[in-house]
Amino acid sequence: MRFSKNMSDMGANIQKGDTTTAASRREWPKDIVPVLILAAIFAAAMAWQWYDNRSQISELQHELAKRLAEAETFSKESRYLAGEASEAGRRMESKVGALDAKLSESQSEQLALEALYQELTKSRDEVTLEEVEQLLLIANQQLQLANNVKAALIALQEADVRLQRIERPQLTPVRKILSLDMDLLKTAPYVDTVGMSLRLDSLAREIDKLPLALELRPEEPKPSPDRPDTESTWLRLIREVWEDMKQLVRVQNMNKPDIALLPPSQAYFLRENLRLRLLSARNALLARNPASFKADIEASLNWTDRYFDTRSEAVSSMLETLRELRDSDVGVELPLISASLDAIRKYRLARDKGK
Repeated sequence: MRFSKNMSDMGANIQKGDTTTAASRREWPKDIVPVLILAAIFAAAMAWQWYDNRSQISELQHELAKRLAEAETFSKESRYLAGEASEAGRRMESKVGALDAKLSESQSEQLALEALYQELTKSRDEVTLEEVEQLLLIANQQLQLANNVKAALIALQEADVRLQRIERPQLTPVRKILSLDMDLLKTAPYVDTVGMSLRLDSLAREIDKLPLALELRPEEPKPSPDRPDTESTWLRLIREVWEDMKQLVRVQNMNKPDIALLPPSQAYFLRENLRLRLLSARNALLARNPASFKADIEASLNWTDRYFDTRSEAVSSMLETLRELRDSDVGVELPLISASLDAIRKYRLARDKGK
């Protein structure tokens, strides 16, 4: 029953719909004009849009073709530049290879030069160290044999200058010891051993020129005044005989009653013995033997004062020099400077073992 009712309702609706469609078909000619107008406007807009899009697409295609042409040109230039760059790279590689070869050669030469320099430096340092050792040896000899503090100090200073030129940190302890030795010499009392030795040599050379006391001669008598021509011949003869007789005997006050009257041979030995005394005093001075030095100077002083003419200027000068030498202090104890010599020898020995 329900299904028959639904079917009847559907039939009624279909009939109603058909009635509405028929009515609409009858009203269509009135509403289609605006629709057509709108459709025409829409078609015109679409046509204009299509034309505009086509123009833009054409421009884009033209621009794209232009860009492609430019890109092709740029690509050709790029390929050309790439070829040039590749060729330049090959040339650069060849140049770099040549430079590497030259660099290797220069490095080899540099290594050879460095080795040669090291060898020369070692040789130069070795020569300098030998010179320094010789200078220190000379300084010790000057101080021990000649008591020449000044010469020893000069030798030490020169050795320090030579060590300073080497510029080796290993030499710092050696230079410190050398500096201590130089300080010792600077504070040591100065004895002019060389000057005193030269003065003794000069005195020994002047001995032969010194006049002996026994060689003194009295002053010549003054000539008697001329007699008048009226003097008789006999009186003149007697007066001349008397003058000649006075010349035969001369009386002189010698001020030294104990003057030794030496014969010429003994005078020669006296001069030689005095010379030997002076030379012995010089040797005692160099040997730093003050007792022997003063004994020889005292004996030389006594002999000169006793046997030679003290009124002579040469004898007086010699006596004054001998007194100055006698009063000189030659017994000064000088410091030892062998520490620096031992230090440089130990350094050279360690250096030779390290090679």
